[in-house]
Amino acid sequence: MKVTKHIENSNGKTQFTFEILPPLKGQNINSIFDNIDPLMEFNPPFIDVTYHREEYTYKHLGNDLLKKQVVRKRPGTVGICAAIQNKYKVDAIPHILCGGFTKEDTENFLIDIDFLGIHNVMALRGDAIKSETYFEPEKDGHSYASELVTQITELNKGIYLDEELQNCAPTNFCIGVGAYPEKHMEAPSLDSDIHYLKKKINNGAEYVVTQMFFDNQKYFSFVEKCRSEGITVPIIPGLKPIAIKKHLNLIPHRFHVDLPEALILEIIKCKTNEDIRQVGIEWCVAQSKELMEAGIPILHYYSMGKSDNIKAIASQVF
Repeated sequence: MKVTKHIENSNGKTQFTFEILPPLKGQNINSIFDNIDPLMEFNPPFIDVTYHREEYTYKHLGNDLLKKQVVRKRPGTVGICAAIQNKYKVDAIPHILCGGFTKEDTENFLIDIDFLGIHNVMALRGDAIKSETYFEPEKDGHSYASELVTQITELNKGIYLDEELQNCAPTNFCIGVGAYPEKHMEAPSLDSDIHYLKKKINNGAEYVVTQMFFDNQKYFSFVEKCRSEGITVPIIPGLKPIAIKKHLNLIPHRFHVDLPEALILEIIKCKTNEDIRQVGIEWCVAQSKELMEAGIPILHYYSMGKSDNIKAIASQVF
């Protein structure tokens, strides 16, 4: 079922969803199931599965020679989605990126997931990999998520890259995109960021999931700005509880997200990571309850491969 249909069927009740990472190469699917199982009691209508593109390393061969090696630490997005739908009978949503994909790769990826009965997809540009200073698209790939959305929309119309194909079967994907209540790190301003979000919507995106935030007022303000610009699709808030002290520096640096001073002070006072974990849970519970009271149809949690603190939050909210 499409995400938009899940929202329509909720009848005003806030739903619980979450996002998982594929396991590191060498682990089996049970490492995923072990983290999903404790969360199924909260009846998620869908589960997102991230996509991780290849990275490159260089191996020294001697005599000043280097061999370029492709490293894929978290493969398996499509297989995990198929396994989730088979085991749990809920919709799985694969992420698809511009980075690392040609347009032909994208089309083949979409054909594969269509054959698997997957009818939602999250279309993202993706970040630069470690060997890039700035994001670099593949040759004959997409530079922006708005272009990726267009290709998916075209496939939904039965328009494939090979113009000679006739009587092509259209796909039926519900397209989600990302957004940033505190603006994307590369955007010159929040207004310009919303301008490009609107372009993704105009090109066919049907719902939005936000980057994590820790101040609900930033989300509410962002939604208000989007509505004033004519963006009417659902804007689903993304939430993540802080779990360790390192997150105080990692989250602002890696995700370009501000942490409220009150949250920072509470974490600084903690003596152990268990204390910090509890502060993170309590803060996220308070965020969740306020968002729920505002009538938000879905709360989406970034589990980052661990479900214990997400379960603790959901147990108090749903």
